[in-house]
Amino acid sequence: MEDHERAQGAIKYDCMIKIANFTKTYQMGDLFLQALSGVSLDLEQGSFIAIMGPSGSGKSTLMNLLGLLDTPSAGHYLLDGQEINQLTEDELAQIRRKKIGFVFQQFHLLPRTSAQENVSLPQIYDSKKINPEKSNHLLEMVGLGNRKDHKPNELSGGQQQRVAIARALVNNPKIVLADEPTGNLDSQSEKEIMSLLCQLNQKGITVILVTHEEEIANYAKRIIRMRDGKILSDEPIKNRNLPEISQPLSFPEATSLELRGSSFQFFDFLVHFKEGVKALIVNKVRTFLSMLGILIGVAAVITMLALGRGAQKSIETQLASLGSNLLVLRTGSFRTGGVYLGTGSVAKLTPDDAEIIKKSLPSVKATAPEVTGKGQVVYRDKNWSTQVLGTSEGYATMRASVPVIGRFFDEVENRKRMRLAVIGMTVASEVFGNTDPIGEYIKINKVPFQVIGILPEKGNNGWRDQDDIIMIPLYTAMHRLLGKNFVDQINIEISQLSEMEASEEQIKSLIEKRHRIPPSQTDAFQIRNMQDIQSALSESSRTMGWLLASIATISLLVGGIGIMNIMLVSVTERTREIGLRKALGAKRQDILIQFLIEALVVSLLGGCLGILLGCTITLALSFLANWTTSISIFSILLATIFSALTGIFFGLWPARKAAALDPIMALRYE
Repeated sequence: MEDHERAQGAIKYDCMIKIANFTKTYQMGDLFLQALSGVSLDLEQGSFIAIMGPSGSGKSTLMNLLGLLDTPSAGHYLLDGQEINQLTEDELAQIRRKKIGFVFQQFHLLPRTSAQENVSLPQIYDSKKINPEKSNHLLEMVGLGNRKDHKPNELSGGQQQRVAIARALVNNPKIVLADEPTGNLDSQSEKEIMSLLCQLNQKGITVILVTHEEEIANYAKRIIRMRDGKILSDEPIKNRNLPEISQPLSFPEATSLELRGSSFQFFDFLVHFKEGVKALIVNKVRTFLSMLGILIGVAAVITMLALGRGAQKSIETQLASLGSNLLVLRTGSFRTGGVYLGTGSVAKLTPDDAEIIKKSLPSVKATAPEVTGKGQVVYRDKNWSTQVLGTSEGYATMRASVPVIGRFFDEVENRKRMRLAVIGMTVASEVFGNTDPIGEYIKINKVPFQVIGILPEKGNNGWRDQDDIIMIPLYTAMHRLLGKNFVDQINIEISQLSEMEASEEQIKSLIEKRHRIPPSQTDAFQIRNMQDIQSALSESSRTMGWLLASIATISLLVGGIGIMNIMLVSVTERTREIGLRKALGAKRQDILIQFLIEALVVSLLGGCLGILLGCTITLALSFLANWTTSISIFSILLATIFSALTGIFFGLWPARKAAALDPIMALRYE
């Protein structure tokens, strides 16, 4: 331990890199392959070494370990006096970003991305500095200033390798690692690349080169030869190949912009957002397929909720026509000697019963007796058969029947048995057409009536047209038109909803006493509680709404699963890209956030398009099918929030999978 500490202290002054007894073993199923065995090496700042050996000798493994892309199975690694073996993955990424630049044999440039953007890639993972001009300076330095906007497929192999060198230098590394940098190049490009590396070394940058070619190795200052995972020789080169330098490299420095601190801040989010959107634009088909599921799901949510809300509004309209806090008193059946005599055979209701109920019970707010019958309406040459309802003044407010045009008759007119009529919309349309009916006279069963009002439209309740009706004063209907001395039912409005049940019992008891109904005849009068009907309709509406919402939610979940599947495929397709980003200094958090942003953008964009599609479908159903629909701000917000949460939830697993990839294994992925 003391020897190790003394060695560590010495390294801080004598060498930049020191590895001791490096061992690397790969497990392939039940087999173990030893790639390195007891390798030790010292490198000073400004070294230029070439590592040579046949395939399988361990030279690439050694370079990956030196570049912190991989970790040794055993041994020690000191870089600038810092023990590397104990560092976390994110700490290793930070060192790669600050101190190491990579020049890969396969270039590893992002396709469909310009040379300038490829060079700038390491800068987006620099947590403290960003220099937007640096990439342009470096491209000019390597002779590609006029090709900065070209994509990799528009560049030659030598030009692509120059872009890779410029990228390796963008964060001012101390070490440049070049793995077979001339392996895929022609002889002229080979000389140009080696000239660049030699000039970089002259500027004080340590260059570590892996090559098969002796001629390339002779550009270095030392050659390390390896075989079977061991170093066979480590010798200086006496007769180096020194390149002809026509134009020396210059390193122009632009002013660094201190935009970010050490912790993740809003600027980092903007950078990752830009990268995520760029990746989505580059892969348009995959982005559209990811978006399609959310688009359909959100459209389903908007449409289903609009239909449900429309149905609920229709029911609310019908409920309003029934009245609120309303009891309806009707005659029941009378039994004598075990024989039912039929409804109203003995007990009959009168207008006086309505007056007694209102005066006797404090909980009763108003009463409105009614009689009904059929009537033949004649106006000029028009003839129409409709329902006639005789009632009192209180019916208008009690049953939501206040005329939209004209007025309702009052109690004085009722007592005087005046021949006044308030007609429904259907009667107005069928009898009067486009003529204004107010003030006109019609004949109902040959009796003349003056029209004084038009009732509000209530629509069809399923079994009859509620607008096909004429309302006249109660006493006029009983004595001048229908010839009845009793009423068919009495509408009773209760002041408080909480008093409904008690009032029901009190009314029934009062009427039975008034008509001297024996205790055995419990069915002589019936009271219908309209609140029960309203509750049943409301519950049905609520159930239907939940059913539609559930179907829409399932659609959205299916869309989310589609996003997850596409994102998982995306992770597989972009494995090498992820490996490259991690090699250039991206931490787990950077990869995780970028993939989450991609999923979130896809979800929100799909959600917005889904909202437009859902609104379009809803309007089409309302216009073409004449369905009642209602689009609410709540449903739009719900769909937007749900789509965002879906993207985050289902994008998290693929994002975590991408962030967990090992950089060297990802770079080797085919």
